Amino acid sequence: MDLRTLFGSNDPIESGEAFTNRQAQWERVASALDRHLWRLNDPSFNVEDLEAPRTNVIMFHGVGGVGKSTLLRKIEAALTSAEQRPAQWGAPAWTGDRLLPIRIDLSRSAGMDFERVVLTIRLALAARVGRSLPSFDLALRRYWDAQHPGEPLEDYVRRTGLVGRFGQALPQQLQSAVGEIVGTLQLPGLVGSAAGQVTAALVSALRERRERAQALAGCARTAMLLEAEPDLDALSFYPHLLAWEISRLPAKSAVVPVILFDTFEDTADRHRDFERLLQRVVWLLPNAFFVISGRSRLSWAEESLQGQLDHTGPHDWPQLAAPAGQSARELGHQGGRQHLLGDFSPEDCDGYLARRLTHEGQPLIGPDIRAVITERSHGLPLHLDLAVARFLEIRRTGRAPEPADFDHTFPALIARTLSDLTDDERHVLRSASLLDAFDLDLATRAAGLPHQSAARRLIERPMVTEDPFALWPYHLHGAIRAALRSADDQGSDGWTPADWHRAAERALAALGDQWRSNEHPRASARTLLVACLRQGLRLARDHQLSDGLGWLTDAAFAYDSDAIWEPLAPPALPQGGERSSLALDSPADALAELLTTIARRQREHRERTVERLTDILATGLLPAELAEMAEYYRAKANRDIGNNEASRAGMQQVAAAGGRFALRARRGLAHAARIDGDFPTALAATHGLGFEGGEQRVVGDIWWAQADTGQALSAYEQARTEAEEHGNAGEQAIAQARIALTTAFTDPARGDDEIALATQLLQGLSQRATALIVHIATLARDAGADEVPDRAQVLRSELHVAGLTWLEPTLDVALAFHHAVLRNDQQLATVADHLRDTTDTGGYAYHADIALYLAGRPSPQSQTRWLDDEPAVRERWHTLVTDRRTYLNSPS
Repeated sequence: MDLRTLFGSNDPIESGEAFTNRQAQWERVASALDRHLWRLNDPSFNVEDLEAPRTNVIMFHGVGGVGKSTLLRKIEAALTSAEQRPAQWGAPAWTGDRLLPIRIDLSRSAGMDFERVVLTIRLALAARVGRSLPSFDLALRRYWDAQHPGEPLEDYVRRTGLVGRFGQALPQQLQSAVGEIVGTLQLPGLVGSAAGQVTAALVSALRERRERAQALAGCARTAMLLEAEPDLDALSFYPHLLAWEISRLPAKSAVVPVILFDTFEDTADRHRDFERLLQRVVWLLPNAFFVISGRSRLSWAEESLQGQLDHTGPHDWPQLAAPAGQSARELGHQGGRQHLLGDFSPEDCDGYLARRLTHEGQPLIGPDIRAVITERSHGLPLHLDLAVARFLEIRRTGRAPEPADFDHTFPALIARTLSDLTDDERHVLRSASLLDAFDLDLATRAAGLPHQSAARRLIERPMVTEDPFALWPYHLHGAIRAALRSADDQGSDGWTPADWHRAAERALAALGDQWRSNEHPRASARTLLVACLRQGLRLARDHQLSDGLGWLTDAAFAYDSDAIWEPLAPPALPQGGERSSLALDSPADALAELLTTIARRQREHRERTVERLTDILATGLLPAELAEMAEYYRAKANRDIGNNEASRAGMQQVAAAGGRFALRARRGLAHAARIDGDFPTALAATHGLGFEGGEQRVVGDIWWAQADTGQALSAYEQARTEAEEHGNAGEQAIAQARIALTTAFTDPARGDDEIALATQLLQGLSQRATALIVHIATLARDAGADEVPDRAQVLRSELHVAGLTWLEPTLDVALAFHHAVLRNDQQLATVADHLRDTTDTGGYAYHADIALYLAGRPSPQSQTRWLDDEPAVRERWHTLVTDRRTYLNSPS
């Protein structure tokens, strides 16, 4: 009972207790498991009963990083051996000799699919029981042969790492199961035959009610399961056979599986497909006990999920449902099986606040206030308690509480957080609050301390969460971090604004040193670069660190050089949302907006990119070399939307400056000459560009336009090799896309392979234009297929939405190639006329020539300066068409 609430009002207010500890969680598991074992010993218990409610589940839920996985690992260890059970947990009422704990990590990073879930359970049983389970094993063997033809199960177990946990007993046991069935049924002719034949023989024997068959596989539904198509859906029902086999094990081999499903939230998807399969396992294995952890409560007892899961509602899951007027917390205390672990998820925050204070059965705290408290709390239990106390205090004054009363942090939260910390630990805590995530070195250097001991002690505190797989493994709880950075610090050692500014300078310098040293063992250089930029830009911007951009400038150029374009957090918009001119106050503001704009151009119209870069340049905040970056990308965006003269002027300005972007600007001028159809000038401009200037890629583009595919491919392949040698994934993908486009015209079979490789290289990159080039390549590869014109129309719409109209002439060439192959003269003429109209004043006019060349016709109005004489270029393009016709007409 909350006595403070009881004595806080003249009105009777009901309240509920909220939080538990790890010892309590163990006691609940032990109690639930004791009841489960008691139920298994009841003579009325029947594993084949598919209608009885299920009480074989206990659920622990809470926000990420609260320790759910650690708890499940400790429970697994405690069930495995009494020596591994924490002393304070105490001994359970039962002995663990029969228990078989099986922990399964369902997180996406673990790569666990449903097939591996079933295999993991069976492998654990194989290692423990040491004998075949005939009906289940035959079904599994039949499934495996159907779904993994030619792949031995032992190879799969070894490849997935499962052999390290359980050994290699299962494959032999599956084979023994087949042999046992053959021997029992006295079918010598089937010895060594395929599982399908043995299955048919067993099903026939079961249908004929042969005594030997029923003694071996007497589960009532065995025959029906073995007759079903051995697909994933059937596999999800096989646990019914497993439950039956476990129930008939001899006493010396008897076992009770305790299956621990960790990170259950990662099974969530729009249609609950994975969750439905897992729920079947729980339902069909009533003699197993399940301990599940996830971020939110299991919703299986809710009627609203009917149709999404097989078994829903309070009848099926009586211990997962909260009766009306009873909180989930109270349900956990009174025998329910859903228990909060530490912090709340947002849904649980709202539910807790709704039930925490009630008057005549109705929530005292309204939904609008609950929403504000939930957002501010970051799921921290202490914040929720403080908000409840504040609600009562305001209500006691006679004023009705409002949402604005809770849109802040609580000084008491800081006081309680800092109360048991040493001076050095408090110093590190405040410094670390400036960082989104940190390691010992970052926290120590941000604090300006000469030793890591205080930081090491701090990370052991509950307000610090650890993700061992992250680049920087530690971060402060959100509510505590927000309180430290925004609330008035009234402590005796509270920081002044100057203290915060100096700490921000130290943190920024520490990030720069980490990036430059690149000695972090957990991440690639690129991951470290992006992470340092994200934190560094925010620090410089939020704390107005105006003494030059220092390492951020070099990091910005490194970020740009790989052309991967991971999103960077944009600066906060002023009140009112979108702005026509940027409200930038410092070089850090301008740099953050510059990099964000360059990255976002892959996802927004290039006209918007030009506008943003123009606004940034107008502020005059960028140093000269970063202003060149902005000018170069503005010129590039202008080229993409057809503003060729503006693009040329920008490229000339950057090239003349001789800075870091001079080579790229010279490449831009070579592109400009190519766009104008002046190929001799374009080729001459490529000399000396080297890898930094993208020389070989530009050369490839020039030879591609001549239909000299041999020289084009040679140049593109050299560009790809150079990019690979330099570790430049973005440039490698760009070169590969050009290779895919070229081979799509010359050799559909090879083009298919090159397109697949380009698609693979683009994974994880944000290169919209390059991805669209690959899509154009697929059209050229499929030239002659009926659906090409419709696909081209869809792709044309995508180009216009993206503001990448410079790719439309290439798309039209692919479409013209299709019509030329099919001898669709009228449609080809239409494409050529469209090209002539759309390129009359905007460059790329030579594409209209190419459309006619594909039909073997000259282009009398051409102004193009080809590298060879016009008939030779025309003949090469037309040869591509005749070669494709030959390819399509040849016998497959």
